[in-house]
Amino acid sequence: MSTRVFLELLAREASAVEFEGPVLAARTGGADPEALAELEEAKLAALRVRALLRRRAKREAELSALFDTAGDLAGLRDLDAVLEAIVHRARQLLGTDAAYMTLHDPERGDTWMRVTDGSVSAKFRALRLAMGAGLGGLVAQTATPYSTADYFADERFRHKTDIDDAVLEEGLVAILGVPLKLGARVIGVLFAANRSVRPFTQDEVVLLGSLAAHAAVAIDNARLLQETRNALEELSEANRQVNAHSQAVERAALAHDRMTGLVLRGGGVEDVAAVVTEVLGGSLTVLDDAGRPIAGDAGVLEEGALGEAAFDHPATGPGTNTASGPVTSPGANLAYGTRTGPGANPAYGTGTSPVTSRRPGSKQGARRGARKGADVIADAARSSRALGRTVRQGDLLVASVDVGAEPLCTLVLRNGGQVSDADQRILERAALVTALLLLFRRTVAEAEGRVRGELLDDLISRPALDGLADRARRVGVNLDLDHVVVVVRHGGGRERAAFWASSQATLHHGLAAQRGDEVVLLLPGDRPGPLAKRVAAELSASLGHPATAGAGGPVRGTAEVAAAHREAQRCADALVALGRAGEGAGARELGFVGLLVGEGRDIGAFLATALGPVIDYDARRGTALVQTLTAYFGTGGSLSRTSETLHIHVNTVTQRLDRIGQLLGDDWQAPERALEIQLALRLHRLSG
Repeated sequence: MSTRVFLELLAREASAVEFEGPVLAARTGGADPEALAELEEAKLAALRVRALLRRRAKREAELSALFDTAGDLAGLRDLDAVLEAIVHRARQLLGTDAAYMTLHDPERGDTWMRVTDGSVSAKFRALRLAMGAGLGGLVAQTATPYSTADYFADERFRHKTDIDDAVLEEGLVAILGVPLKLGARVIGVLFAANRSVRPFTQDEVVLLGSLAAHAAVAIDNARLLQETRNALEELSEANRQVNAHSQAVERAALAHDRMTGLVLRGGGVEDVAAVVTEVLGGSLTVLDDAGRPIAGDAGVLEEGALGEAAFDHPATGPGTNTASGPVTSPGANLAYGTRTGPGANPAYGTGTSPVTSRRPGSKQGARRGARKGADVIADAARSSRALGRTVRQGDLLVASVDVGAEPLCTLVLRNGGQVSDADQRILERAALVTALLLLFRRTVAEAEGRVRGELLDDLISRPALDGLADRARRVGVNLDLDHVVVVVRHGGGRERAAFWASSQATLHHGLAAQRGDEVVLLLPGDRPGPLAKRVAAELSASLGHPATAGAGGPVRGTAEVAAAHREAQRCADALVALGRAGEGAGARELGFVGLLVGEGRDIGAFLATALGPVIDYDARRGTALVQTLTAYFGTGGSLSRTSETLHIHVNTVTQRLDRIGQLLGDDWQAPERALEIQLALRLHRLSG
């Protein structure tokens, strides 16, 4: 039989068993031994050729699969997708139960499980391999492939409990690991593993190594691409920030130019606030040194994220009074730097303030919210002054300025959006401009106050000087009209009290002077008592401690001012002696004490206050209530003895006393009132 038959078997890719057929047929046919030996040799050669062809076919298939893998990896851009594709293809190429990859962690100096395919154990997927520990740690450390048919029986590896427990839980037995290398640097390890004993051939090691080489390049490309994307995003963000900063700088320059122009043109605090809100948006409130609104939208403090944060202070007009500096715009209260609108008392500069108005039924809660809000804003203002920067508090931005250790003004901006650092600098610049305006106006007010103070000193100590009336007219004071002299005992805070008095005098076309430890004001008006009460209340609020005010007058001309000043001093002294510090009163409000301290001894006014309603009732009705009162007090308050003295029934006495109570008030028999009424009865009788 010819050996050609083996070529035919090779050509049709026959199985290995079929190659035994020709030899068996020749032996059965009785071929000689030489022929049989030749056939056997040809068979073995054919089988070797067949095995070589099969290995090359397999290699070709593996190379084709590897080429396809490289193409697939090249098309992926996401790092996670690249890693998952590598591990999945490794499992497919080697036909293993599982495949996984660990990557090197430069910070911790070990490798960590990055991605798995075919894994079922959570503990295994969270595994970390120290350099040199286990098969994977050894591959990462030596940059050399390692394989084992039975991991737990292989003593070449440094077994660690945590690694072995994880591998055992996963059920892996045979493991092959190859390094992922970029040049000489190992970036990770690629594994293929079986859950049964399996030796890995050299061809499989080479195949997984080739895949690892492609994978390392793909991982690096994906990393570089991601870094490029990140760099582009960072550049885009940087460009956006540069553009935003450029716009912010332009806004800041525009705002600075406008605020500078306002100062040069003599603009006010309200104008600065308008510029800030136009440039930055939102709502702005300007607060004085005591934290009370002097300009802008006072509702910002009540409607912001802090809740009811308005300031619970006495109001003077459509804003709240402040002592930080005078505002010389029309209608402005120079004592507090706020306006006094319609309904305000021109003698005192007060009125109804919408800043402190409350909804019906919510007054108590609003006040609590106001106090809490005031504390929050005050804390933010202190932080701003300490840092020299704007401070955010909820939806509010707070910028505050001080001079030395004394707060001067605070700007509160409510803006729901994000405010850049450059825009915060605009707010800080606005706070500085506002502070300069307030300082300038304070300086002007102090200079004018000195002129007015010198004039009032002359009216009190040298009333005979020539030209006093003309000097008064030059500062807007008409001494031909009624004026009241107010003397205030303030007990400290001399500079603040003097500035407050000067501002008050400027606002109301009056005069003010600091004389020793007292402040003296000459203000238009004809009601000393109410004016003294108002001055005491407002100056006490500004100083933060009681101020006692006595008033004298009203007076006209230059000659009577000194006498009114002495009367005001005696009234103030009387209030202090009576334990009524922090109050204000004139001689009339002091009752019979007023007769002792009053310069004019106005008996008629005292009688009208203490007994007037009863005297008028007798005059109109022809009754004898004054006579009944005289008898009642004369008998020590006895009804029966009063009836005997007047020769009337006790019931009549009771009815008359009830009528007197209706006229004088229910407290007419209180010791203090009773004393004044008895004194008034005696004076009435003496005056005929």
